[in-house]
This record gives sequence, C-alpha cells and structure tokens, in this order.
Amino acid sequence: MKRPARILVVDDEPGMVRAVERVLSGLHEVVGSHSSTEALAIARQFDPDLVILDVRMPEIDGFELMARMKAAHPGVDIIVMTGSLDDLDQKLIRAIRGRAFYFIQKPFDREVLQTLVERCIELRWRRLESRHHVDRLERELADARAFQQGLLPLPEMVIDDLAVSCRYESCAELGGDLCDYVSLGSGRVALLMADVMGHGVSAAMLTGVVKSAFRASNPDGYEPRAMVHRLWNNMDAFGSERFVTLIAAVVSLNERRVDYVNAGHPSGLLFSKGGGVSLLASSGPLVSPAFPGCTWEQRSVSFEPGDLLFLYTDGVSDALAGQDDLGDEALAQMIQRQANRDGALLDSVLAGVRERFGGRPQPDDLTLLTAAMR
Repeated sequence: MKRPARILVVDDEPGMVRAVERVLSGLHEVVGSHSSTEALAIARQFDPDLVILDVRMPEIDGFELMARMKAAHPGVDIIVMTGSLDDLDQKLIRAIRGRAFYFIQKPFDREVLQTLVERCIELRWRRLESRHHVDRLERELADARAFQQGLLPLPEMVIDDLAVSCRYESCAELGGDLCDYVSLGSGRVALLMADVMGHGVSAAMLTGVVKSAFRASNPDGYEPRAMVHRLWNNMDAFGSERFVTLIAAVVSLNERRVDYVNAGHPSGLLFSKGGGVSLLASSGPLVSPAFPGCTWEQRSVSFEPGDLLFLYTDGVSDALAGQDDLGDEALAQMIQRQANRDGALLDSVLAGVRERFGGRPQPDDLTLLTAAMR
C-alpha cells in the first residue's frame, strides 16, 4: 500500500498549481501557493515531504526558494519546473548543484509527473526506514557499551596492602576486553585480565560470561585453574569460532606469592623492586569450546613488597610493536622508565600508545591493570 506524502506546489500561475493538484491530490496531501514568501510560511506549518516549484517566481526565484526550503527543512525533496526554453543547461546545472531531485519542463505529461513523484516518495520512505534502522542499531550499541562499561571495576582501589589500578579504552567498534579484581579477605586479592576474540555485540555479550565465571569463583576460593574451567564449560552457546585469552591470578600478600593461569594471553609482566622483570607466560591454550578436554597449568611466582604486577591486552602491545614485532619488550621498557607504580603509570602508557597512533582511530581496545605491593 502506497503511503501518502505531504506535497507543496509553488507556482505564480494559478492554472499550473491547479493542474498539479488534480494530478497528485488523489494519492497525496497537496497544498498550493502562488508566492515564494507565502510558500516559506506554509512550509513551516505543513512540513512538506516534497516541494514542486517553478524556477520563475516574482519575489524569490525558484533556486533561491529551493535553497531556503532545504535550509529550513533539511530532509525535504525538491522537483524544479520551468516553462522557459532559455538557458536550459544552466538551469539544469543549478538544479543539480542545489540538490534537486529532478528537473522537468512545462507543460509536463500527467503520467510522467505521477511516476516521478511516486519514485521520489518511494526513495524517501526507504531513506527514512534506513535511518530508523541505523538509529535503532546505534541505540542498541550504546546500550551494549553501557553494559560493558558496567562490567568494569573502579579504576583505583587499595585492598589491604595491595594497590590496584586499571584502565580501559574502547576502539570505535564494540570490543571484548575485560579486567576485574575482588578482595578475598585475609590478604588475598583475585585479578582478571581477559580478551574476547573479535568485536561486536556477540563479543561484548561473551565478556559478561567471562565476568560471571570470574565472580562465581568464590566457592573455589577464586582458584585460577577452577575459574578457567568454569568459563570453558559456559562457552558452548557461543560456538567454536569464539575464544577467550586471559590471565586469572590470586595475589597472596601474607605468603608473598602470585598463583596464576595464563590461557593463551600476552605474558603478564612482574617487575621486582630491584629492577628485574619476569613473565607470567602462557600455561595453557586459549579458552574455546573448539578444544575439548583442555587442561591449564596453575603456576606460582614470588611477589615481594615493592614489586609490580602489570597485566594488559594485546591491543596495547600491538600498538607498540615496530617492524621487529617486539611490542611486549617495548612495553616493558616503557614501564621501567616510569617512577610511578599506580594509575599515573597506566595513564602514561596509554599516552605513549596514543602517540603511536598519530591521531588515527585505535583498531583495538586498550586495557591495563597493575597491582603493586606496598
């Protein structure tokens, strides 16, 4: 079923206005005007979808009227008419430059006008439907971003004698990075750094599954290996094409130890007070339903007062990688040059990463977390 449109006809010849009204009024709501200034006033109330106007008007010519109509009503379509044979090419050029939908000569054929208007209105409805679809997608994307932001912890927290800081910057697309931490009491703190493969709503939804698996680890005392297995058991719904890399760790301040599992994630960096650097290297494959019966090794490293644990996603190291592809080494060197061991360190690293982009949009999320023992 064809939808009616609001059409404004502007011509100083009353007979021409009546002729257009007779052709179009059966299917559309048509209002006529013999004056350019009157037409502008009518348009403010009528809000036309389409304006059919004559080039030769005594007060304001048709091209100026078209410009004013489009300025006041940015979405309106314009069909320009002329009964003069003088300078037709120049008039056509002006109509095209003024973004008119079409340019026709008077007298016009009834069927030609009907067909032209129908095509114009059909394309208009398609544009509006496309715009509404894009608006809906943008609202859903904003909701998904808000959901993802809600998964993140506070950027700064001191738990017992452990100072934890984290930062997250998303790329233009909806990403799949996640970091989290939770106090376990008795000088123990659980940490998580995870990266879901790909971008989009599905990746963002999977970050919620990762967070749930982490926060549901209380019965296991947040044991890293148990947490990874719990996540793996909950990934079937996402299919074998999805996977997660992560580091799950528990810092035990009293025992001065970090227990961790690295499931295919970039190595965590452990900076000692004396200046040395050790790696929390991979201890098992990435987490994916495509790998049945996977096992992950849980490892332990010492963690002394003054030490710094630095976790990050590959968006950070990839941004720092040069032709030699040594982004992890460049990151370690950048951190060693910093005196800060808190959020200021993370802000400095992010500033260095942004400098590498040189103003270009970042292609991946940037997520960092530090834990420093006082």
